[in-house]
Amino acid sequence: MNNFIKRTLTGIIFVGVLLGGIFYNVYSFAALFCIITGLALWEFYGLLKHYENATLHRIISTLGGMYLFFACFLKASGLADSLTFLPYILFLMYIFIHELYTKAANPINNWAFTLLAQIYCAGSFSLLNFIAVHPGNSTNMPLYTPLFILAIFVFVWLNDTGAFLVGSAFGKRKLFERISPKKSWEGFWGGLVIVLIASQGFAWYAPEINRLHWLGLAVAIVLFATWGDLTESLLKRTLGVKDSGNILPGHGGILDRFDSVLMASPAAYCYLEFFIRN
Repeated sequence: MNNFIKRTLTGIIFVGVLLGGIFYNVYSFAALFCIITGLALWEFYGLLKHYENATLHRIISTLGGMYLFFACFLKASGLADSLTFLPYILFLMYIFIHELYTKAANPINNWAFTLLAQIYCAGSFSLLNFIAVHPGNSTNMPLYTPLFILAIFVFVWLNDTGAFLVGSAFGKRKLFERISPKKSWEGFWGGLVIVLIASQGFAWYAPEINRLHWLGLAVAIVLFATWGDLTESLLKRTLGVKDSGNILPGHGGILDRFDSVLMASPAAYCYLEFFIRN
């Protein structure tokens, strides 16, 4: 199959599944991103399992990160209290204690790589719960507002598209040549301008949020999404791989598709808490 056709079909299916999971209901959102969290962790541990003599427990660490997402969903929705994090705390303790009995060549690498993935993948995705899910009423049905989740993905996609188009046409000054030689400052500013314009569409749809706040959120997402893209590029350069995986034909792996979101979602959460909700 022609690579362009393959990329197009994969992209359509990917966007359809993502938007369907986000918009159907709160439980489809939770199920979808719990699975995405697991796939991202599985992929991350697969990339690092033989790096620098690391011996990683791929299955249990992936399940641990998925549980963190699930626990955050329960906490954010008001369906459970803080005790729901106890199993995850036990998992973290197990990660350290287990190395006492394995006689691994480099236990520090095992700890570092295991916890890095928990922060980078599971931690970032888990914050999406606190962006979109809130305690419900007396029926215990969580309140779910996918608007900001949609904004994160739309802003990231538009930024990628705008940066590519403007950078391809006018790019001369390298943004970060050591990590990503094709990215340019012209592309960065082009993507930012497109996202700023799009943010005003969200302001029209949700006028209860000040237009300036939509602009601020757009800037935060674009800035950190760019850093997220560069961070994953640095990871792949360090490991000597072109793609993080091959689960998405023509697009690479889960980390390749969500690299920007992994940094944009914590930034969006911080902006919401500091400037919009408070």
